Parts: sequence; structure tokens; C-alpha cells
Amino acid sequence: MRTAGRICALGALSGPAWMPKMSFADSHDSSSDLIIQIFLRGGADGMTMCVPFGDTDYYTVRQSLAIADPSSMSANKATDLDGFFGLPPALVGLKPMWDAGEFAIVHNTGFPFIDRSHFNAMNLIERGTGSPGISTGWLGRHLLSRNLPAGDRILALAPQGNLPTTLFGAPQAVVMEDVDAFGLEGNWDFPATRMPFLESVYSNSVDVLKKSAEATVGTLDLIGSLQSGYGGPANGAVYPNHDFGRGMETIARVAKADVGLEAACIDLGNWDHHGNQGPISGDMASKMKTLADGLVAFRDDMDARFANTTVVVISEFGRRVEQNGSGGTDHGTAGTMFVLGGGVNGGQVYADWVGLDPSVLEDGIDLPITIDSRDVLGEILQKRAGNTNLSTVFPGIR
Repeated sequence: MRTAGRICALGALSGPAWMPKMSFADSHDSSSDLIIQIFLRGGADGMTMCVPFGDTDYYTVRQSLAIADPSSMSANKATDLDGFFGLPPALVGLKPMWDAGEFAIVHNTGFPFIDRSHFNAMNLIERGTGSPGISTGWLGRHLLSRNLPAGDRILALAPQGNLPTTLFGAPQAVVMEDVDAFGLEGNWDFPATRMPFLESVYSNSVDVLKKSAEATVGTLDLIGSLQSGYGGPANGAVYPNHDFGRGMETIARVAKADVGLEAACIDLGNWDHHGNQGPISGDMASKMKTLADGLVAFRDDMDARFANTTVVVISEFGRRVEQNGSGGTDHGTAGTMFVLGGGVNGGQVYADWVGLDPSVLEDGIDLPITIDSRDVLGEILQKRAGNTNLSTVFPGIR
């Protein structure tokens, strides 16, 4: 694929012809990566998160929202990545991972079956298909295809208040906002009696109830083992004091406990900036800083385990090319995807940049999708998680 109009030599990869061939590494036992989806809910502006400063039209269509060229004298200028694209100041904390080859950006990307409706787009993206009648999520289907033998493990984790659609259908999935507070609800005067009661009351039940109870007890025992001896994040990692930061710490804590974790999903919401977008000092800048700080802390905390971790940052769509009269941007089409991890062929922006002239834009207003996001996710699952049945994970893809 082209980066700013240049062909990147990415190397050969065996697999379906539709894959973008980002050449994820095969080292570090690449059949068992922890796959993490971070969903930026609300439609994050990709042209702010990865600034196309090399396209002069950018400064015409984003009069007050554009991030200054890296060569400018502005204190709030972009950090150059490849001579064409750059990072905004709020994301500059990710630059060391870029330099280390652990961070790649995919631009002009999206899911071709979605529209500009938040809820419809999120629903279809998390299911991984535009085909009707499919209730499971793409990451849930991936985990089901693993066909792992029975055993106590936490295979999937959502460190928030609900199970995201992406993990619908996943076996051994746990929703857990706080490891230390996790447990059976009930009268706290009798905590020691609840587990034995659960074990005994279902011991003679029909098989499905008995297995469910046994699985619950096993999971509670497993999480109980995590609730002692935790000394906090490793390597001086400092997570942001925010639901997202605490959630990323929970993912790292469970991953480091070696309880079988293979997938996690976490949300970072409120990216719907129709007005007062604030890419330098406003709301979007604050959210980007939270994202970057959480990712940096997670990378430090995981240390060597980051070699077997792949983090995907996605949103339901990007924003329109031209800013609106309220200092914001409206719902668009293509956006950006971040991919981070020890197996990523990073330090590159993967893009087929067509320019910003209305004649080449989707409906004359939006960045067109030139890279199907499922292609990137499919390659991650094949190369970093050992999945050889991608048509099951992403039905209908060609």
C-alpha cells in the first residue's frame, strides 16, 4: 500500500489476497497474542489524530482546527512522522513507540458497510459484518474458533460496566471494572458462606446449570487469586486517573497473572465533536492525551509481555474533511486506526492518500475508505493469534 503516495515494501505474506500485508512479525510465539480493542466511541477525527500536513489543502479546509506544520514556529505544531503525516501535540507521547517500530497508523480506513449513524455503525463494526442475523461479535467468534479445552481461565475481559458487542459469544468472558471489588453480591456479613452455598445448591442440578455454577465458582476462585499480592503497575508506569486508565491497568494486571487472557475490549467515549473540537487545548486534546497516557503506561507496565500483545484503536467512522461553522466536524466516512504491539511492523503510516479535493472525496465531503479495516484486523488475527478461518470471523468479506 502507499504511504503519502509512495509504495511501501512490506514483504510477502501468505494469506487471502484481500489482506493489506502489513507483515506482522512471527516471532515471540505469535499464535497467542493478547488482542486488545480500544473503541473511541463517537467518531474520532482521523485528520487530527494523524495530521496530513503534507497536503496543502488540509490548511484550507481546516482553517481553525488544523495542526501547524512541523516546520512552523508554533509551539503547538505537529510532530513529523514521515515527511507527510504527523502526530498532534496531545499524542506526542506515542512517538517513542513509533520510533521503536511498535506503533503503526492506518489512514483512510473504515468498514464499507457502515453509515453515518453512530449506533448503527458501532453495532455493525463490532459484529464485524454488514450481514443481517449475526448476533456474535468478531472477537467473540475468533475466541470461539480457538476450541480450547475445558479449564478455569479468563479468556476475555471487559474492564467496564458492560460486555461490548465485539465480545458477544466469547467463551469464558468476564466483565470486571475492579479486580479487588469483584465477587458475588450479597450480605457482606457472610462472605465466607456464599461460595460453599453456590457449590452445593447446584451440585445435583441438571447438567447445564451445574456446569454454569462450576464455571462461576472457578472464575471467582481465579479472580480471588488475583486479589492478593498486587503491588501496583510495574516499571514506574503511571496510568491516567480516569476510567480508561484504570481499565488499561486492569487489563495489564490480569494479563500478567497468566490466567489465559487472549482478548480484551475497552471503550474511551465522547469523541463526537460537532462544535468546539479543541484539538490543541480543548476536549479532543484532553481525550487524545488520556489515550496516549494510557497506552504509554500500559506499554511500560507490560514490559517484555508487550512482545505478545497487539492493541487496535478504532472508531466507528471519521469526520468530514471540512470543519463546520461551530469549530467542529460532522460525521464522516474514513478515519484512522492505530495498531500497537511488539509484533507490529510499525514506524509507518499505511495509507492510500487520494487528497482532499472534493472531486476525489466520498460524496464530495468525506475521506473515502481505501483500506477495509477488516483487512487489518484479519491480518492481526492470522499473524498474531493463529486464526486460519477468517471467513468465519468476518463473514461476507471478499
